[in-house]
Amino acid sequence: MKLAGRTAVVTGGSRGIGRAIALALAEEGADVAINYVANEGAAKAVAEELKRRGRRTLAVRADVSDFQDAQRMAEEARKALGDIDILVNNAGVTSDKTFVKMEPATWRQVLSINLDGVFNCTKVFVGPMIERGWGRIVNITSVIGQIGNFGQANYAASKAGVMAMTKSLARELAGKGVTVNAVAPGFIETELVETIPERVRQRLLDQIPLKRFGRAEEVARAVVYLVSSDGDYITGAELPVNGGLLMH
Repeated sequence: MKLAGRTAVVTGGSRGIGRAIALALAEEGADVAINYVANEGAAKAVAEELKRRGRRTLAVRADVSDFQDAQRMAEEARKALGDIDILVNNAGVTSDKTFVKMEPATWRQVLSINLDGVFNCTKVFVGPMIERGWGRIVNITSVIGQIGNFGQANYAASKAGVMAMTKSLARELAGKGVTVNAVAPGFIETELVETIPERVRQRLLDQIPLKRFGRAEEVARAVVYLVSSDGDYITGAELPVNGGLLMH
């Protein structure tokens, strides 16, 4: 098991990509704290799955956009699991509107969770990683942050901002034994994609060379790669999991 003895926190870990990441980390031996903000039942269900696999875990409620809430989450996670080795900043929201119709509050809400949330959570977990000389941070970005999308100026800006921050942190922390990377999913089969009308789904599939949407487990495996010894020589990278939708 590649992550035996490691401890991790996954924000937004109660469903979708976050849930898959938490399960994949546990599968490789890590103890995992599941952060959620609203869906307590789903978060506890994930925690139960991890317990059945013999892992230590807890479901911890926190609004990542609130720095003090993030601090409290860090304290609870450390109390339950000890020092945290791996942080996966996955929590995120969309609130789509064309720019002309977008209210400042809609802009602010998406940026505060998707970008400020990464700052807050990284800030409260990175100190002990630096002290111990080992840490792995993975930020979940998006192909939308790379190519933009109609009606998603706020979301695209937040994800592009997270990637710029990832590169800066990677430079700052490289000498301290902490790597910082990102995984950029394309269109993944989650609740969000399932709500897309059929004709729009088909139009998206036509643009994807692999002709299918991704699976949350495929994103999770990319995260495991970056936080295990396989990814030791990788920092400041944005790993695309997008079926060829964007090729660099």
